[in-house]
Amino acid sequence: MKALKHLNKYFLKYRYRLIIGVIITIISKIFALFTPRLVGASINVVSDYLDGNISKAIFKSELLTNVIYLVGAAVIAGLFTFLMRQTIINVSRYIEYDLKNEIYKHYQVLSLSFYKSNRTGDLMNRISEDVGKVRMYVGPAIMYTINTITLFAVAVIYMADRSPSLTLYTLLPLPILSVAIYKLSRLINHRSTIVQQSLSTLSTFSQETFSGISVIKSYGIEPRTNAEFETLSAENREKQINLTKVQALFFPMMILLIGISNLIVIYVGGMQYMNGKIEHIGTIAEFIIYVNMLTWPVATVGWVTSLVQQAEASQERINEFLNTEPEIKNTVDELTPIKGDIEFKHVSFVYPDTNIEALKDVSFSLKSGQTLAILGKTGSGKSTILDLIGRLYDIDKGSILIDNTNITDLNLSSLRESIGYVPQDAFLFSDSIRNNIMFGKEDATENEVIDAAKNARVHKNIIGFSKGYDTILGERGITLSGGQKQRVSIARAIIKKPDILLFDDCLSAVDTETEEKILKNLIKLTKDKTTIIVSHRISSAKNADQIIVLEDGKIIESGNHESLINTDGYYKELYMKQLSEKEM
Repeated sequence: MKALKHLNKYFLKYRYRLIIGVIITIISKIFALFTPRLVGASINVVSDYLDGNISKAIFKSELLTNVIYLVGAAVIAGLFTFLMRQTIINVSRYIEYDLKNEIYKHYQVLSLSFYKSNRTGDLMNRISEDVGKVRMYVGPAIMYTINTITLFAVAVIYMADRSPSLTLYTLLPLPILSVAIYKLSRLINHRSTIVQQSLSTLSTFSQETFSGISVIKSYGIEPRTNAEFETLSAENREKQINLTKVQALFFPMMILLIGISNLIVIYVGGMQYMNGKIEHIGTIAEFIIYVNMLTWPVATVGWVTSLVQQAEASQERINEFLNTEPEIKNTVDELTPIKGDIEFKHVSFVYPDTNIEALKDVSFSLKSGQTLAILGKTGSGKSTILDLIGRLYDIDKGSILIDNTNITDLNLSSLRESIGYVPQDAFLFSDSIRNNIMFGKEDATENEVIDAAKNARVHKNIIGFSKGYDTILGERGITLSGGQKQRVSIARAIIKKPDILLFDDCLSAVDTETEEKILKNLIKLTKDKTTIIVSHRISSAKNADQIIVLEDGKIIESGNHESLINTDGYYKELYMKQLSEKEM
């Protein structure tokens, strides 16, 4: 139960609702347990009338009174049972809501390395399937536990009042039940963990398949992926069946033990009645009803135990992620205004998940309003510089200064809110084009959205769609072409009007003519903004105030366009090559 201690804060939060639920449960069970006593009393009245001990008038009067009380008790018990479910089950939904939000918020603050080492399907499974298992613990499991304890406490008192010895005989099978529950619950816990892990694997495979469906279809490997899915499904089925086999032992065992209790009541009670130890025959009927009323609560002991074990296994998996500390921590609470001065001082960085040294002793400085272009071969460390400015990672050596302040001493929210970032792989959400652009500025007006789209040279494409800006995109923006996705992503960044703009090779899928038009618009928009452009094209870099060329994480060339084309090196070679391609 260690893992489930995490939920104590929620029980404390909703303690008043739970206390009311417990009180309602006790009241409902007290009224429900009037039934056996009234039935027993009615049988005794019939017996007394048949024996001639009471008159017909008294017989009718007492029997009618018992029936009225019986109906009244049943109605009141039913009403309070309804209120019990409304109270306790609602609490489980509140806790489910809170827990999902807690997990989601924690996911948001975890570092990129966490997402590189964990699969999306597993993350989704823990916030859905695992939380669902936990909800069954904080709702039905707790409700039926309270229900069972209350029913047993009240029923045993009533039974002992009628016949202590018969009560003792009736409850004899319960120790056997306790031992059986203990043995089986350990198996359930182990097999539940295996099942949840298997579900995570299945979810991950499905998510990756649907995300990469265009690749699967283009390579014609549907039969292979179907076979792999069938294999995973078969494995999951076997694990689910193994769990169900153990769970299936509970209910037959409960019914068997209740049946034995009924036989004991009939035999022992009958013998005691014949020997005069029990005065009224109605007491035996009363005990039989008590035992059968306890049938479901006793049966739920096994089910509840199963729920608790599954919840513990799921909460353990949830806690594993909740206990993961974010590598990037916000050390400053006060919001910090950002102007845009950037300086790298002898920065070196190694990716923690791959141990690849991406940057080696990199130094440059950039004043607010200036533009820096970064060129270099694939894997030279260009994108890494942008990631470090957004503090998606913390550096190993050197220092990064923003406005002459170490980046770790800035409020993280202030820093990231001041940045407009266009990634190399443009990511769009499954939402309308308008909302994807407004993602950069939630309160943007329609005119601002259109202006941003025009500056990104994508407005004409958008109005060409039948629903225009209301066009809903497929997953990851699959509805649009590569160039259109990049331009919508640019619009999303510039509508924000940030102090720092980072463009990571975001025009690679755009033709040269469109690129030129976008760059002209960007020059006007970024006059007073610090801008860093990562590119493979000289056309994107030539107007920058400063240009650096990276190779294997080191700066091998730096200067402006004029100085670099007059110096033999990578930049001049790339310039001549692209110039000749353009002339062709």
